Amino acid sequence: QVQLVESGGGLVQAGGSLRLSCAASGTMLSINAMAWYQQAPGKQRELVATITSGGSTNYKDSVKGRFTISRDNAKNTVDLQMNSLKPEDTAVYYCYVDRKIGGRKYIYWGQGTQVTVSS
Repeated sequence: QVQLVESGGGLVQAGGSLRLSCAASGTMLSINAMAWYQQAPGKQRELVATITSGGSTNYKDSVKGRFTISRDNAKNTVDLQMNSLKPEDTAVYYCYVDRKIGGRKYIYWGQGTQVTVSS
């Protein structure tokens, strides 16, 4: 099992910055991708950014150039630096980790942290 604890959410004015952090603990063998998802009120949860074990990243189009995902494999953490925040970035942000073992994928989620961007 993997436990994920997020921190760093809050209220910020448009144009401001926040840094989300996620610490993973438990069985850390075979960790593959780490990612951040967002879920705005009344909407589906969607991928914001992902980073593989090798460091390759991918971003949702609307955050490219503003958000940066990073991970520290030694500390088992994944961070999301969010700059130039916009009101439409308001959402609950969830940390995601998956493990691949024997051809199967196991997915773990954090509890979520609220990010609110005021105009």
